[in-house]
Amino acid sequence: MTAQSLKSHFLLNEGVTFLNFGSFGACPKPIFERYQAFQLEMERDPVQFMTVRLSQYLKKSRETLATFISCDADDVVMVPNPSYAVNTIGKSINWQVGDEILTTDLEYGACDRAWKLICSQVGAKYVRQPIQLPLIDVKTFVDNLFTGVTERTKMIFISHITSTTALILPIAEVASRAKELGIPVFVDGAHVPGHIPLDLNALDVDYYTGACHKWMMTPKGSSFMYVKKSLQPDIKPLVVSWGYEALFPSHSTFLDWHSLNGTRDYTASLCIAEAIDFMETHDWASVAKRSRELVKTYANIYSELLDSPLLAPLNDDFIGQMLSVKIKTPDPEKLYRTFVDEYKIEIPVMRHDAKVYLRYSINGFNTAEDLDVLMAAITDIKKKGALLY
Repeated sequence: MTAQSLKSHFLLNEGVTFLNFGSFGACPKPIFERYQAFQLEMERDPVQFMTVRLSQYLKKSRETLATFISCDADDVVMVPNPSYAVNTIGKSINWQVGDEILTTDLEYGACDRAWKLICSQVGAKYVRQPIQLPLIDVKTFVDNLFTGVTERTKMIFISHITSTTALILPIAEVASRAKELGIPVFVDGAHVPGHIPLDLNALDVDYYTGACHKWMMTPKGSSFMYVKKSLQPDIKPLVVSWGYEALFPSHSTFLDWHSLNGTRDYTASLCIAEAIDFMETHDWASVAKRSRELVKTYANIYSELLDSPLLAPLNDDFIGQMLSVKIKTPDPEKLYRTFVDEYKIEIPVMRHDAKVYLRYSINGFNTAEDLDVLMAAITDIKKKGALLY
């Protein structure tokens, strides 16, 4: 299927060069129509939907998702977003004064903020290990990360695919070394489902969260939280509702505590099967492969135009369907608005500590012409000299 025919399945505005799939994804029409059908069913029969049918619908979503990401369906629950999962797990663990959570200095800002608050409340320490960029190889990265391990390290928290730097990190190798040291691993896989293959059974990490509303293309507000079975009794609900000390408990306290946490619109999480069907119908493995090839084709052009070295080798170990480079700009927010307002390009300009990154994302509807439009805009902005140099 061509990029143009794939684009016809999406609701994205015509006339916008959309290079920001990584932020919130985009929902294809068939999935969005199923979403609206669930919402209509809920509004037509709200009591029966919320009190009878919803639990069965969520069960189907969990089971379908569990097959897709290779885990036991009883070990995964649907949550609104990965930040919700990070807060749930982070606030449940019995941290002691002086405990350390080791992470990288490449993590998503919202998660950094959650951990800093948690640590400030319990007297623990959030250790952001500096990672040498550009990445060289898997072993060097793992060695670099584990330099930050001390006798006080009680968890490693790490992205599977980073946000601002758009790097795939070697989670299997991190998990293997952490297991040798007896350190639990919590992975933020927000960008992973539908982007790169995920096999949680093989990965054997302790905690994992991923977004379905990014690369899996479900409606917004659909994510999951995975907890290894032996650790589930320790993970308390972030919002206490009827599942806690349930009148009619199920076979799993973990599911009771975390599946339903009050009245809200759960329908985005009911579209997992439709999203997987869409990907299978359109041979998404081939779509993803073409997208990665397009990312790599323009990588050196992009890097040279912005006079900024690539952040990792151009291989599937580190690069997926996104590419970031560090840029120099006096006003990241104004530069972003310039891309959107003057050039009709949707692309993120992201602060990360004192650095700023420009990241393009590629999915099946993108073409080389989209990246040509971006390169022309960058050239024009650089000529003007005020926002990008």
